[in-house]
Amino acid sequence: MKILGIITARGGSTRLPGKNIRDFLGKPLLAWTIETALESGVMDRVVLSTDSDDIAEVGKRYGAEVLFKRPAELSTAEAGSLGVVAHASQWLKDNQGYEAPWIMLLEPPSPGRQVFHLKEVAKIIENKNDQIDSLIGVSKMPGHYNPFKAFKLGDDVLMSRWHDGAAIKDFWGRYNNQTMPDAYYNNSMVYAFRDSNLFDAKPSLWGERVYGYLMDYKYSMDIDTEEEWKIAELKMKELL
Repeated sequence: MKILGIITARGGSTRLPGKNIRDFLGKPLLAWTIETALESGVMDRVVLSTDSDDIAEVGKRYGAEVLFKRPAELSTAEAGSLGVVAHASQWLKDNQGYEAPWIMLLEPPSPGRQVFHLKEVAKIIENKNDQIDSLIGVSKMPGHYNPFKAFKLGDDVLMSRWHDGAAIKDFWGRYNNQTMPDAYYNNSMVYAFRDSNLFDAKPSLWGERVYGYLMDYKYSMDIDTEEEWKIAELKMKELL
């Protein structure tokens, strides 16, 4: 089964300017994603979508296909992944007659993904092709971030439970990390979806049947701030 790999990297990062090509443990952050994608061998092609000439140059140097420049309207902070991925898919169809039934989307701020992750995702797609419309990478939420431990502050700065507004007295001591139901979060490390989802009457990345691919928390990184960058470097050094 053909899988099209798309890496998205825009040039206008506001919180951490230039992060996609900033040196991360000896090579540009973007390079980690490109090299992992290529080494996995599960994607028919690995295409970079960017609006930046500098990012494009780094992408070419590390082996990604750089075929077009992303339109300005799809390069803002508000532009969602749906439009960006649909543009890349449609460009390949219109200009090269190329189409793949599945797309794997990889984002550079998550360098912790490993080759075996992408191979496992490809195997899931192969084995469950008739059962799922998309896949997202998820990790188990640490206990202290579990929604059952989330609170909100009222106008009087008094706390209540976030999910139902109940008083703290109804929560305290009732749940601990061992008794709370497990919760999972989207770790931003890998997404996969049917190409047809993008061009349905009601287009989306996900379709109706979304598979949660469970990944160990130690690989989870989504760099958006200077603090997250430093933490990611420490985690990667441990993984390496």
